[in-house]
Parts: sequence; structure tokens; C-alpha cells
Amino acid sequence: MSGQSITDRITAAQHSVTGSAISKTVCKATTHEIMGPKKKHLDYLIQCTNEMNVNIPQLADTLFERTTNTSWVVVFKSLTTTHQLMVYGNERFIQYLASRNTLFNLSNFLDKSGLQGYDMSTFIRRYSRYLNEKAVSYRQVAFDFTKVKRGSDGMMRTMNTEKLLKTIPIIQNQMDVLLDFNVNANELTNGVINAAFMLLFKDAIRLFAAYNEGIINLLEKYFDMKKVQCKEGLDIYKKFLTRMTRISEFLKVAEQVGIDRGDIPDLSQAPSSLLDALEQHLASLEGKKVKDSTAASRASTLSNAVSSLANTGISFSKVDEREKQAALEEEQSRLKTLKEQRLKELQKHPATATTDSSPVFTMGGTNNSAPAIDLFSSPSSNNSNSAAANDLLDLQPTFQQLLPLSTTNTWGGFAASPTTQQPQNARGLNVDFDSVFGNNTNANNLDGSVASSPILDMTPNSQQPHKLVSNDLDLSLANLVGNLGIGNGTVKK
Repeated sequence: MSGQSITDRITAAQHSVTGSAISKTVCKATTHEIMGPKKKHLDYLIQCTNEMNVNIPQLADTLFERTTNTSWVVVFKSLTTTHQLMVYGNERFIQYLASRNTLFNLSNFLDKSGLQGYDMSTFIRRYSRYLNEKAVSYRQVAFDFTKVKRGSDGMMRTMNTEKLLKTIPIIQNQMDVLLDFNVNANELTNGVINAAFMLLFKDAIRLFAAYNEGIINLLEKYFDMKKVQCKEGLDIYKKFLTRMTRISEFLKVAEQVGIDRGDIPDLSQAPSSLLDALEQHLASLEGKKVKDSTAASRASTLSNAVSSLANTGISFSKVDEREKQAALEEEQSRLKTLKEQRLKELQKHPATATTDSSPVFTMGGTNNSAPAIDLFSSPSSNNSNSAAANDLLDLQPTFQQLLPLSTTNTWGGFAASPTTQQPQNARGLNVDFDSVFGNNTNANNLDGSVASSPILDMTPNSQQPHKLVSNDLDLSLANLVGNLGIGNGTVKK
């Protein structure tokens, strides 16, 4: 199967409709295409884990939901995407996974759609076990072994004896589950499993580097431990030798699939005489007869072993540093490419001033915005603003100030005394304001039917008010509409 399936497109469209960009990206990263998740989708999800307004549980639940698919491609890519976020995403993501009661439940997963589905289902079950163990390890120690500080002042080198004896077995369990992936070079046949193997390879290098430093710290403290602690430490060291053999086989597979030899660290075996010295020291603490050995010989053996393991740690650290340097160079190259693209866009479309997009500025940068008009100012205070306000509806009556209120009018309020000055006629409309507003004593110019207007009939006892408030624009317009005596005095229905 190649290309996105109809199901992939429908699912992505559904999330587009609901407006969930994260769910849509998860679906695009875990399509039915037999290839690893695309980098642009992984980068987007990694960036989402660093945003404080992103719901990490919802992101994780979306990935868990994708693992319930019946296709091995979708499930495998969902696990790979989750692994990417655990390694390169914000620590909040792995913290949430560690806090969950249930993780990936794929111990019985089996894709029966084809022969390749049978083969890949085995590695899906192993891969999910490792991701579960990685989250459980974080829950136990509250940090990720692949991200701890390394070196002489690193966490594993400065840990006290009691904590060290409890922490190293946790690393051993995680290393065992990782090596149980147990893939051969001829089984890495598609981009999906190759992407998962690369993540496991990087985890193995970092995990074993922390494991190696913990063993160095253990050996330096071994001859000062109590008998019970020495017994635990000897058992841990024997398991370390076994895992060193397994990790060397894992690195050989990485070399066979085309990983650069410079990216594969060198493993230096500790001298076999060290194991004899550790066993003899424990036997002496238990009261058994042992061969006589001087403190100088034990110190020499221990020094050689620590030096050998330190060289292994340096080799692992160099590989990690090269990976960091490669990541920085890749980021710088990406920034340079974006900068060049931006410069090309600016050359094609010269940048204009920022003020060009503003409606109140012209190309020359001058402000062409009109002065603010105070529609509520009085005519005496601002004649220009008053003229602009009087242009509304193209009417320019000169409104006068109200005289002192006297008697109660028929509207239930107070009637103002009429003014003596008559308003001017409008410029654009032929309106007889004297007749309409009742300011002229000769109101006979109005049509006789105007007297029966419903506006005027609203007064109690069917009495028409003789005078209207000439400087109340709202009331005057209401009467104007009611009378409809505009221009020639004809009545409009």
C-alpha cells in the first residue's frame, strides 16, 4: 500500500472541520503510507509540547487512540511518533505518560492482513513494551536516563551508595527491554521499522553511557561497602558484563544497516582480573579463605578497570556530541535557507513602510485622518464642529438653548418656552420648518390633513400642542415624519 488512504484523508478532513490542528497533524504523521513519520509533522508536534496552552493529555490520548487501529503501519508510526515526543519533546509529555495508570496495551497485537503484518506485529509488541518501560523508569526515578548530565560531575558519578544500588537495576531493566527488540539487519525492510530502530539506537547509546558511569561509581565505592552492599554490587557488575556483550551485538546490526562507523562508539572490556578481585573481597567479608592479595594490587586492578570503562564512556559521549553538532548545523542550515527565501521575496516585492497598511497614513507618511467631530458640543463653543454636525441629514437649523422650564406639558414632562428666533431653512431640502415645528404663528401653510396626524393626536383630550421644542432634534424629527409636510406641503401616506 502506498500513499495516503481514503481513510487517512477522511480522518484529516474531520479534524479540519472540528478545528483540531494537533489531531489533524497526528493523523497525518500516522498515515497508512509505509514510511516513517514526516519530519514537518514531528517538528510541529514537538513544538506543541513546548506551548503552555497545548493540552498534553489530549495529545497523548490522540496517539493512544491511533494505536487501536488494525493496521500495523498506523500503530507502528504512532509508537514512533510517541517515542519522538518522549525524546525530543518537552518533559511535560513524558511526565504525563509516567503519571498514567495504563499505557500501550499491545501485548496481543496482530495484523493478519498479510505476511508483512505478521512480521511487523512482533516488533510492535516489543517496541510498545520498551516505551512502557521507559515511562515506568521515569516514574521511579523522576528523570530520563538518556538526558542526565554525564561526566565526572554527572548524576550517576556523584550518586551515593544507597541510591546507586537502587538506580542501576532500573537502568538494567530498561536496557534489557530495549535489547529485546532483537532485530536483524535483513528484517529492517521498510521505512517504518527503520525509523523506530534509529530511535532505539540513539536511546541505547545514551542509556548505556549512563549505565557505564553508574558502574564506574559502583566500582570506586565497592571496597568501602558493607557486606550486603558488596553482594548486590557484585551481582550488578556481573549483569553489566552480560549486557555489554548484548549491546555490542546491537551496535553491529546498526553498522550493517548503514549507520556511519563514526557514529558507533567503541566498547572497551574491563579486565577479567577485576571480577576476581571483587569476588575475593566479598569472600573475605564473608570470612572465607582467599588468596592473599595486597592493597596495591587491588588498587592497580581497579584503576585499570575504571580507566577502561571511562574510555568507553568518552567514546559514547563523543557520539552524542557529534549528534548534537549535526543537529545544530542542520538548524543553522534551515535558518539560512529561510533567510534566503525571505530576501528573495523582498526583492520581488519591495517592502513598503509599515504605515502603508494603516488607513490614516499615506505613502508619504502624512496623517490624513479627519479631525474628530464632537457632535454634542454647543454651537457657540465650536462653530466648525457645529457646522459639520448640522450637515447630518443636510439640515442646518440653528438650535437655541432651552429656556427655563415652567409648566407641565401634555406629554407628562415639562414644556419649554418657545424661542423667538426662527430656524433657518435647509439648503438641500425645501422644508417649511416654521410651519412644521410650530414656531410661526401663521401655521396655516400646513395642509389641513396634517392636523389629523397620529403623532399629533396622541395628546390627551385630543388637544394638539401649539408649540414644539425647536431645539430638540429628536422630537422635531419625529413630528416632521408624522406631519410629512415637506416641500410643497403634500401629504404622503
